[in-house]
Amino acid sequence: MNVIIFLIGSLGYGALELLFRGYTHWTMTLTGGACLLTLYYLERPFHETPILIKAAGGALIITLYEFSVGLIVNLWYGWNVWNYSLLPGNILGQICPLFTLLWFLLCLTLAFVSKGLKKVSAKAEHSST
Repeated sequence: MNVIIFLIGSLGYGALELLFRGYTHWTMTLTGGACLLTLYYLERPFHETPILIKAAGGALIITLYEFSVGLIVNLWYGWNVWNYSLLPGNILGQICPLFTLLWFLLCLTLAFVSKGLKKVSAKAEHSST
């Protein structure tokens, strides 16, 4: 299951980047997979947590991944995969409040999709017994 979740995150985030930026980078597909896998594992212990709080936590997790990966691929290796230097509130050009808000909206969407998938899965399990 881990591989499937990772691949969904990798392909899903890569598709989002292609849709909105017109291109992506292989490091972003790996990061997208790692982010979704992390969120997936955190869902179980926090399943009773309100969706807005889950989305805020997810946005912070993705922002931490973004900062960590940015330090390596952009600042250390100099690959210039992204640069938020011109955006207000940025930190070293790697993260900024605007993208944290976008990650919040993405996590909010994922939380609703996840909730719907759980209902479908529960119905399928119930009908097969």
